[in-house]
Amino acid sequence: MIEIEANIPLVDAPAWAVLERRLFDVMEQAVQPFLDKYTHPDGRLIWRTGPHPGRDGADDFYESFYNWPLLYLLGGSDRMLDLGQRQWEATTRLLEELGHLHKEYEIGYDQFHQSESYIYFYLLCMADPHHADNRERATRFAGFYLNEDPEAPNYDADRKIIRCAHNGSKGPRWLYGDNDKPSYGYSPGMAVYGLPYEDLDGIQGIEDLKDPVKARRMGEAMKARMSRGDAVANLGVCSLVTNAYLLTGEDKYRAWLQDYVGAWVERAAANDGLIPDNVGLSGQVGEYMEGRWYGSMYGWTWPHGFYNIGYATLVAGICCYLATGEAHWLELPRTQLRKIMDQGEMADVHARPMSLEHHWIGQMRALGEQRQSWLVPYCYGENGWSDYQPLSPIFPAALWNVTGAPEDRTMLEELRRCEDYDWRHVFSFRTKEDAGHEQPWFCFLHGDNPHYPERILQAALAQVYRRLEQIRQDRTDPRDNHIHWWQQLNPVTTEALVQLTLGAPQLIYNGGLLLAPLRYFDAQRRRPGLPPDVAALVEQVEQQQIVVHLVNLSGVESRRLILQAGTLGEHRFTTVTCTRRQSEYPGAVGEHADASLKIGNQQAEVADSHFAVMLPPGTQIRLTIGLERGAGTPSYRFPTMPAQTGLRSS
Repeated sequence: MIEIEANIPLVDAPAWAVLERRLFDVMEQAVQPFLDKYTHPDGRLIWRTGPHPGRDGADDFYESFYNWPLLYLLGGSDRMLDLGQRQWEATTRLLEELGHLHKEYEIGYDQFHQSESYIYFYLLCMADPHHADNRERATRFAGFYLNEDPEAPNYDADRKIIRCAHNGSKGPRWLYGDNDKPSYGYSPGMAVYGLPYEDLDGIQGIEDLKDPVKARRMGEAMKARMSRGDAVANLGVCSLVTNAYLLTGEDKYRAWLQDYVGAWVERAAANDGLIPDNVGLSGQVGEYMEGRWYGSMYGWTWPHGFYNIGYATLVAGICCYLATGEAHWLELPRTQLRKIMDQGEMADVHARPMSLEHHWIGQMRALGEQRQSWLVPYCYGENGWSDYQPLSPIFPAALWNVTGAPEDRTMLEELRRCEDYDWRHVFSFRTKEDAGHEQPWFCFLHGDNPHYPERILQAALAQVYRRLEQIRQDRTDPRDNHIHWWQQLNPVTTEALVQLTLGAPQLIYNGGLLLAPLRYFDAQRRRPGLPPDVAALVEQVEQQQIVVHLVNLSGVESRRLILQAGTLGEHRFTTVTCTRRQSEYPGAVGEHADASLKIGNQQAEVADSHFAVMLPPGTQIRLTIGLERGAGTPSYRFPTMPAQTGLRSS
């Protein structure tokens, strides 16, 4: 492993570096007020006692803490990992008491929601792949879908289907029993998503469901069509299986991914590339939908359409790509994205009802007084395409993050041209996904938004300060709050740090793994993340090259770190060119003016997935790194790190 030593002094400490380290510090301070107000001493959330009513799942509880281990992975203190593990286990105990979990896993719920909560567990596994309990859990959880647990016969290996849209540690959770007489009536919260089905006589709009007879008719249709068979949202299971693969390297997980996702690829090919959303227990698309390829739970028609289907296909395609190294798997999500973009059109954003309007804060603010913008359909039903909304850039950004390919970058550039508003604006907001600033970040990476790092860090700090004040002013009784309360007050926000330090968009909220072209390890503390006092800024990302600026803000401590090619070691570094001081510094005692610095470049061969950087006190270095994507075997394993005395060059 080669080692490079920085020698350029911090004549002017970059503002972004100071803000970045400040954000780390403030968030670590912020978690304690949150814990003090909303959790018991053992970490369990303070909430009402007794069974939790209804069929709702476990996701909202876990989501309150999901990014705490991510902060550790980026360079937060050891305490963030300890708290992250404690809160996961405490939340699991609470959910077992509430009846949501069996064998520490969801008893049976849709994978759209399960995928939201289990990103927490994947981050814990990545942060500490040697944690014995988590390793056992990971294989046990994946085993629920490999038919390794007789209590959980979720998978039909012959037909390559997951047998029900709701599934988990107790197997298929059939949505309705034979004697159930379900009703789906009007509710203000669900009204925005429209009708589950548009082909029922006498039901033309959501208001019709206020009639109990019509509500019963809709419920019966949902029972007949949704209660059994595979659903496209189940592709979210792929991350659960891939997580076990990344921990163990066992071939059985790769084989399962190829079989299950391969069957969905074939179904999409038979439907002109557009993935169907339902498969019956016989293995036939449309078996319970009178032949229609749309209509399953969390499918094309209801409630979110492409919003969750785009995520599910991205997760599935990326997981198969990681496990096999074969790029053709990425055509599954790429094709869905292209199909949707082909339907795009300019429209008045105030004249189109949008089911997910609360997700488009950045786009709407950037439009200002402008009413026209480019929208794409998210849903497809009996009446064709509907629910036109802005296309979230996270979909093409997630693809481009994995491949760096010109065709995926072109989709982002095409989206920018179509939307016809200024992508460079930075607004301080916080969505559930802790994302939404992909547009100004993309502009920065391509030289068109130079002040973005400072602005996004200031925006992130503002969100932390705001949530801390909301916690201080909260006079509610936690036992009476709704289950989104805690996630709406979680003071940890990681989007800015992921973008700036790793050169990647925030991970996909519905089941995404943390993927980036670059990752750091603290060689002296022998753990993941940036060392204390060190700030990093990825300034450029290309398919075969990445540029990163590293700064050590400490005036007294040297810091040594290891850079890894890909968060999973899935890439390989080829060469590195670094900036080097070629003049004297600091000058003689008594000289009152700083001597001008002469800076040059030095290149070295790497030909490895890792190299080390030594940052003496008050130094910085800019690295232009050659990258060969997909040249390594992805794994959660850590690089070989020396004892705390430091690395030796070789």
